[in-house]
Amino acid sequence: MSVNFIALAYLVAAVFFILSLKGLSSPTAARRGNLLGMLGMGIAVSTTLTITGNWVLILSCIAVGAIIGSIVAQRIQMTAMPELIAFMHSLVGLAAVFIAIAAVNNPVSFGLPEILPAGNKLELFLGTFIGAMTWSGSVIAFLKLSGRMSGAPITFSGQHMVNLLLAIVMVGFGLWFFFSETTNWTAFSTMTAIAFLLGFLIIIPIGGADMPVVISMLNSYSGWAAAGIGFSLGNPMLIIAGSLVGSSGAILSYIMCKAMNRPFLSVILGGFGSDGGSQGASDGAQKTYRSGSADDAAFLLGNSDSVIIIPGYGLAVARAQHAVKELALALHKKGINIRFAIHPVAGRMPGHMNVLLAEAEIPYEMVQEMEEINSDFPNTDVVLVLGANDVVNPAANIPGSPIYGMPILEAYKARTVMVVKRSMAAGYAGLDNDLFYMDKTMMVFGDAKKVVEDMVKAL
Repeated sequence: MSVNFIALAYLVAAVFFILSLKGLSSPTAARRGNLLGMLGMGIAVSTTLTITGNWVLILSCIAVGAIIGSIVAQRIQMTAMPELIAFMHSLVGLAAVFIAIAAVNNPVSFGLPEILPAGNKLELFLGTFIGAMTWSGSVIAFLKLSGRMSGAPITFSGQHMVNLLLAIVMVGFGLWFFFSETTNWTAFSTMTAIAFLLGFLIIIPIGGADMPVVISMLNSYSGWAAAGIGFSLGNPMLIIAGSLVGSSGAILSYIMCKAMNRPFLSVILGGFGSDGGSQGASDGAQKTYRSGSADDAAFLLGNSDSVIIIPGYGLAVARAQHAVKELALALHKKGINIRFAIHPVAGRMPGHMNVLLAEAEIPYEMVQEMEEINSDFPNTDVVLVLGANDVVNPAANIPGSPIYGMPILEAYKARTVMVVKRSMAAGYAGLDNDLFYMDKTMMVFGDAKKVVEDMVKAL
């Protein structure tokens, strides 16, 4: 293949990636966006294969990865999608580290001079430490999201100072590697090891409520790691794709921090996690609440004029989205104005609830974001909260609360509120919810899918 043709193929693939991101910005175009992204990646991989030598080894590795990926994709539940994404981010970071190690070990095989120039050393340094931090940080996010590690913040005295010192030492060894006239494996390996450790330490103090931001942040890191390695390898496709992923992930992280009223640096440095654990979860006082049955809930829903449904992680766990669609259609047939309210960080990852509702083929016109629908709650007869907690917690309006200032869905302003939960347990942020104890609120306990199905039968 000529150099010009390779450059053109990579350019076409990059255009498909950009169109893919554009498509993913809207639920109605998301399927097309995914297809365009896959097409672009197919072009990029095919082009790379034409300029490489060892086809057998590379195609064998691709086949193994494709088989594993297909099996995992078929078996994974939608509720486990956040931890799967975190795990995938870890692999991207680890791949960047392995490529950097290979390039440092044998630069000639990558088309680099035997004695690495300063520019290439800098690129390998950046790609390595970002990739290493992405891997270890993503592993912690995976463990927290999958329940294999407590979602509560893990903190110790002087934590931020330890992180700062480690970062300074890591940069110091990186500079030693950069200024060494020959390949300095001591500096490079030490820098890489510290980066792995730093990734663990940065993520463990971040509490469960901030995990959606962590996922998008690690997504951004993986992109920048790929871009850094792309410069070293002289591969424009890696640079473009990595930059797109890195910048879009950073923008999404900023948007989510804004939606949670959290300073971005505070989140990534564990600022919110350090004070967002169980403190304030309960003052120890006995509180009373009103509970009812699915039949009671169906009666209230059937005699209302307007209903807003707020889906949360409990809905995802119960896989109740299809039952909820039946409920929405049953209410719609009665002439009731039915809508869904989505909080930007509902669930365990950005867009988690949108994906679940789209899977059930709930009409997009029924789904509204927080900014669109919050003003309608005071004029709504019934709000049905399905497994959501922190995103409807009025504690966000109370100064001193760990979630003070976080924008919420203002369900407490509706005339009647019904909450479907398995128990009165606190949400992922570890906070009690005053909404559950209001006079206008009725708790309906049980599995969300079973409860909703009973509501549909009663209707």
